[in-house]
Amino acid sequence: MQSVSPWGWLVLVAGIDVAHVYSTLWRTYLDPSERSKYGQLLLFIPFGAYFVGTLLYTLDGILFWRALAYLAVFHFVRQQYGFMSLYARHESRPRWERNLDAATIYMAMLFPLLHWHTDLPRPYQWFLEGDFIPLPWSWLGLVSGILFGLLALVYTVKEVRKLGIGQPFNWPKNLIVAGTALSWITGIVVLEGDLAFTLTNVVSHGIPYIALVWMYGRKKTAGKDHSGVTKYFRPRYLAVFIGFLLAMAYLEEGLWDAWIWREHTDLFPVFNAILPALTDPAWVTLLVPLLAVPQITHYALDGFIWKIRRPDGDLRNI
Repeated sequence: MQSVSPWGWLVLVAGIDVAHVYSTLWRTYLDPSERSKYGQLLLFIPFGAYFVGTLLYTLDGILFWRALAYLAVFHFVRQQYGFMSLYARHESRPRWERNLDAATIYMAMLFPLLHWHTDLPRPYQWFLEGDFIPLPWSWLGLVSGILFGLLALVYTVKEVRKLGIGQPFNWPKNLIVAGTALSWITGIVVLEGDLAFTLTNVVSHGIPYIALVWMYGRKKTAGKDHSGVTKYFRPRYLAVFIGFLLAMAYLEEGLWDAWIWREHTDLFPVFNAILPALTDPAWVTLLVPLLAVPQITHYALDGFIWKIRRPDGDLRNI
C-alpha cells in the first residue's frame, strides 16, 4: 500500500491535521470575550493535560500513546456527529429519527474502527505501533458491518420517504453522513493504506474544522468593532489566519522531529541543526507530554466550545 511521502506528510499531516489544532486558539485564547467566558478552564486544561500525560508516560510510554490515540479517535468521531447535528439543528425530528441519525453516523465510524482493531498489525498506525489494543474477535468487524448496512438502509428509506411526502431534503446533513461513511470505510476497510487513510480522514476532519472556526468568527463579529483579534476574521486577513496556523504547526512538528522522531530532517533542517535528539528517558518523559499539550487541549476544549444547546448559543449564529 502506498505510504505518505515526506512532502505529502508536510501538507496533509502538519499543514492540515496539526494546523487545525491551533485554530482552536482563535476560538478561545486569542479572543478576549471567550477568555472571559471560559475563565479558569483555559488555564486548567493545558496544565491538567501535562500532569496526566507526564504521569502516564512515567508509568509506560505506550500507555501514554494509547490514551492519546483513543482520545483522538473520540475527538474525530464526535466531530462528525457534531457536524451532522449542526446541519440538522433546524429540523423538526421526532426522537426516533434523531436516534437513528446518531446511530447511523456513529456506526459509519465504529464499523471501520472495529475492523481496524481486529486486523492488527496494519501497514499504518494512528500514532505509532501498538497504540490500538488488538481484539481477537474477528467476527466483530463483520457484525458491525452488517449492523451499519441495516442502519444505512433504514436511514436512506427514511430520508427518501421524507422527500416523497414533500418535506425538505437536508443536503448538508445527508452529505455529512454519506461522506463520513465513505471516507472512513474507504480509508480503513477498503484500501488499508497510509496515504488512503490520511487523505480520507485527516483532510475531511481538519479542513471543515478550520472553516467552522473561520465562519464562527465571521458571523460573531459581523457589524461589530473590528479591533483586536476580531479584525482577523475579515477576508483581507484570511492569509494571516491561515499563515498563523501553518506557522504554529511547522513549529510544533519541528520540535517533535528534532527532539523525538528524527524522521523528516530534510523538512526541518534548522530545528535538527540546533536542537539535539533526546535520548535521556527523563527528558523524553518530560517533553513528549509537553509537546502533546496543544493537541490534548484542543480535544478537551472541543467538548465545551461547540455546544448547540447552550443558552448563549455558540453555534446558533453559524
